[in-house]
Amino acid sequence: MLRAGLAGARPSVYRVRMSSIISRVGAALAFLAIALGAFGAHSLKNRLDQRGMTAVWNSAVLYHIVHAVALFALGGFARINRGAGWLFVAGIFLFSGSLYVIAITNIRSLGMITPVGGLCFLAGWAWLMVSPAGSRS
Repeated sequence: MLRAGLAGARPSVYRVRMSSIISRVGAALAFLAIALGAFGAHSLKNRLDQRGMTAVWNSAVLYHIVHAVALFALGGFARINRGAGWLFVAGIFLFSGSLYVIAITNIRSLGMITPVGGLCFLAGWAWLMVSPAGSRS
């Protein structure tokens, strides 16, 4: 009987724990986006301007912060859709990450990675569109 009661409570504890993890990852990624935005605007300004990469850096920061905030918001629900959240994380690293590296190193061949990150963002938003409300997938 006790075991059945714990088994019934476990999914809600799991959801709360996963919700907390998603929120913390989102908050950490938002912190990083703000830090990288400031770093680009101040410490890297001349380097980015010389290479004509300021717009690339700013795009990376914009998509990074938007999806970090979305990830943080997903974590605010007890019944989150983890798949969409992890797609946003992958998108941040692949899309924004590749743009950050391109802007700093000027290795444009890394641009092949950027669309994969964009597809991760799109897949995450599509996942949220089609998944039932309160889904735990």
